[in-house]
Amino acid sequence: MSDRAVTLRLARPDDAAAMAAMSRDFIESGLAWRYSPARIARLIGHREVSSLVADDGCGPQGFAIMEFGDERAHLVLLCVQPALRRRGVGRHMIEWMLRSAQVAGMASIRLELRADNLEALAFYAALGFEEEGLVPGYYDGRVAARRMKKMMG
Repeated sequence: MSDRAVTLRLARPDDAAAMAAMSRDFIESGLAWRYSPARIARLIGHREVSSLVADDGCGPQGFAIMEFGDERAHLVLLCVQPALRRRGVGRHMIEWMLRSAQVAGMASIRLELRADNLEALAFYAALGFEEEGLVPGYYDGRVAARRMKKMMG
């Protein structure tokens, strides 16, 4: 991975394949592949969803997808290429999404993560998310998830 500057931009339909591949390889690893290019493309095009890409000029190196409801938002996916982790890319994407949620008047943001992903748990906790509980078998009926929430305001 080069040291190219990474900028944030809204995701485009032609980003869907790269985003889906990152989800498959880094989020859904060992599970059934649920976030296919077609599903990611639908999310990118949905008016109640905000999709963000971290781009280094050679394409997406990370992405975030958040669905907006009436009062709360749900962080669907957040992924950063391993070579760019711990460089602030994920934090910048989350901060962008938090500002979007604040502007949209959301009361809270919720998310799920694999229960054994302690690095992600620490990342979200450092950003003010609090653990709400454990959901056994959340992923494919065999991998537990942690639910987390951040109150806005």
